[in-house]
Amino acid sequence: MINKTVENADAAVKDIFNDSVLMLGGFGLCGIPENCIQALLKKAIRGLTCISNNAGVDDFGIGLMLQKRMVRKMIASYVGENKEFERQLLQGELEVELIPQGTLAERIRAGGAGIPAFFTPAGVGTEVAQGKELREFDDKLYVMERWLKADYSLVKAWKGDTAGNLIYKGTARNFNPMMAAAGKITIAEVEELVPVGELDPNMIHTPGIYVQRIFQGSYYEKRIEQRTVSTAKS
Repeated sequence: MINKTVENADAAVKDIFNDSVLMLGGFGLCGIPENCIQALLKKAIRGLTCISNNAGVDDFGIGLMLQKRMVRKMIASYVGENKEFERQLLQGELEVELIPQGTLAERIRAGGAGIPAFFTPAGVGTEVAQGKELREFDDKLYVMERWLKADYSLVKAWKGDTAGNLIYKGTARNFNPMMAAAGKITIAEVEELVPVGELDPNMIHTPGIYVQRIFQGSYYEKRIEQRTVSTAKS
């Protein structure tokens, strides 16, 4: 029987090398691969290209990797919660490619589907379209966008089985499934790891064919980017 489990996050990321291209799943701080990021922080690696919906915050998520100067380039759609990201960008210490969120999602999906390029109206007439092919369809201009792929995709799911089949919960289902399909090696961390046959096949979001390594995470903080509480008295 297929068994793709590894002992822990350290074992899962042990061969990630300098200058790797990484996809890191999640939406904001929801569904990010917290354990894999902590394991990467222990490694003396540099020059990473990180593809993510966001850049974390200063003391959590990818923000911690930025603090350790592990990241050479960020490809993302939202980076407004990270002061260290801003500092590195303004000082010319970090390469950044900002992409409209829908385009980012489709470029990742295209990478997993084997589609090298597609046309979208998003970004036409802006800096996003500079240096890219424009083509007219039905009297409307579209910009050509290339697929995105990664050496490693680091994703986080709610449940998974030992064959790598994954189920996500809520917002974590946003970027994780398409990233899982777009990595040469996909590493999945899960809150609960179960034997093959315990997951309802109709509920599986990522088939195990896309996953090379899987482990059960040890702890999840599940940080909220901006916690807002009411001061009104009941």
